[in-house]
Amino acid sequence: MFAKPVRGRTTADVEGDAVVLLIGMRINHFWAVHQWLPVQLSMLRMLRELKRDPDRGLLGHVLLTASPRTYYVVQYWESREKLYAYATSPDMFHHRVWAIINRKERAGKVRGHVGLWHETYVAPEGAYESIYFDMPAFGLAGAHGQMPLAARGRYARDRFAHRSGQAVK
Repeated sequence: MFAKPVRGRTTADVEGDAVVLLIGMRINHFWAVHQWLPVQLSMLRMLRELKRDPDRGLLGHVLLTASPRTYYVVQYWESREKLYAYATSPDMFHHRVWAIINRKERAGKVRGHVGLWHETYVAPEGAYESIYFDMPAFGLAGAHGQMPLAARGRYARDRFAHRSGQAVK
């Protein structure tokens, strides 16, 4: 959180596909704290659970606020398979939370006080690039590591052209 910036220009040290999950909530009724606060706390509990077990595949995350109503997490995963394995594992907290939500929905007890959403992206190698200027490792670089920009190319087209195991010309 209080990391010192790395001087100069850097890029993310990603090899292969980049898997990114955006997941969040929207508070539809502020007064229904009893409905949205448990959802918010559940998001944080899942992140702690994943941090305790790095083999699950979460490489890093960034907590963000889109508005006073909307909060979300950008998550960087090792693979889509590990993301899916976590999401569907009966022994993980995520599975328990969705079971509760599904039961409430079937019983007609969901009142629209809080909205939930997620988007998942798998960017194949060659379909992403990054640049950071005087920044600590952040985002994709925070998840995969940071390297000097020159190692992948000064221009975006060079970084897009990078392939694992190949030197940039």
